[in-house]
Amino acid sequence: METEYLKKCFGNSLSQALAEVAKVRPSDPIEYLAHWLYHYRKIALANEKNMREQIQLMEEYENSLKEKEMAAMLKQEELQIQQKCEECHKKVISPAFNQELTEPFEEEALEQEPLPGTASRIPAVPQQFPPSELAEEIEQNLESP
Repeated sequence: METEYLKKCFGNSLSQALAEVAKVRPSDPIEYLAHWLYHYRKIALANEKNMREQIQLMEEYENSLKEKEMAAMLKQEELQIQQKCEECHKKVISPAFNQELTEPFEEEALEQEPLPGTASRIPAVPQQFPPSELAEEIEQNLESP
């Protein structure tokens, strides 16, 4: 049970430390072992931190690639929509524009015959008639079909 605990906590570090103590044979092996374990722990934490940073950088890089691909797809889709809109506008505008060019311009079509009793009036300026003249004009308009 104790060996399982030691393997779980120390792993290979304790066996490596003891092998180093046996190899170097320092004058104070306990102090040497303590410094070696502190140094090992410091390096292990630094390696762990580097690994986390590398994983984070890889994730950020993958996310940036995905964003870049999405931006490219959106831009391509936007261009396709613009092309479709331009084609639609050409289809809608072209027939109307061609009709205008092929049909002769007729001034007579633009000029309309004035309504009875309004020939002397200017459309933008209303004219005032005395009540008697207005009544006669209304009667004339009602009599003529």
